[in-house]
Formats: sequence, structure tokens, C-alpha cells
Amino acid sequence: MKNISTLVFIFSCLFWVKSAVADGKSNKVQFFNSKTNIENNLPFSEAVKVGDLLFLSGQIGFDAKTRKVVPGGIKKETIKTMQNIKNTLEKYGYTMKNIVKCTVMLADIKEWSAFNEEYVKFFKQPFPARSAFAASGLALNSRVEVECIASIA
Repeated sequence: MKNISTLVFIFSCLFWVKSAVADGKSNKVQFFNSKTNIENNLPFSEAVKVGDLLFLSGQIGFDAKTRKVVPGGIKKETIKTMQNIKNTLEKYGYTMKNIVKCTVMLADIKEWSAFNEEYVKFFKQPFPARSAFAASGLALNSRVEVECIASIA
């Protein structure tokens, strides 16, 4: 009886491995970095892929050409932030439609409405889940930072 149980267990494990490989849904974790991250030796990955999920590090309204946060306040920063997110997603084979969750950090929660006016222009219904909160300080004194999770499942 013990031998039959062992054979059933082994068969089940082999079937699971074969199914996972056939589905392409291995739990392999991939870490991605941009040239900017690598050149500046930044202590985080630009994105991390686990299965069908892509986790983006927080993005700000940073302009890689000027190497500064775009001027013009919360609305201009929001537009650039969302463009940066869109570009990062596309680099790894995802789109804005694949976003399932965003976390928004604002330097001043009073700017939530102004942020939201620009943010909604990047999505169509159904909108991703979202959280928003105020932070006492963001990278490079930006007004907004957004991190996202995307799924192609």
C-alpha cells in the first residue's frame, strides 16, 4: 500500500510540473533594470516579474533627458509619471490595460483632485484598484509617486 501511495505522489508531482511548464506559468522570478538604474547603481529593480504579474517600482515625473523632475507642479508631474509607467510597461510587454493595482503617494493630499484629473486620462473602465496617501517626502522632492502591479493573465 505504501508503494502505491508513493507512486501516486510521484505521478501527481510529475503531472504538476508538466502542467506548469506547459502553461508557461513557472514561478520563476525575473528582475529588470533600466540603463539609468544600472548606471546610477540604484538599490532597487525597475520591475520584477513573477509568473504573469509585473511589479513596477514607484515612478515619478522624472525626465531622463534633463535628469530632473518636470517643472509645472502636480498636473505636469502626474502626466510625466503616468507616461513613465506606460513606457516601462511597454518595455516588458505589458500595457496600461494590464494594470490591476496602483499605489499613489502624494506630497500633499490636497493635490489629490488635481492628480486625479490627469490620472484618469490614462485608463478606461474598469479602472485598476488604487490606494492613495500623503507622504512627508518623495524622491527628488517630487509631488507624486505611483507604483503599479500589472497582469497579463
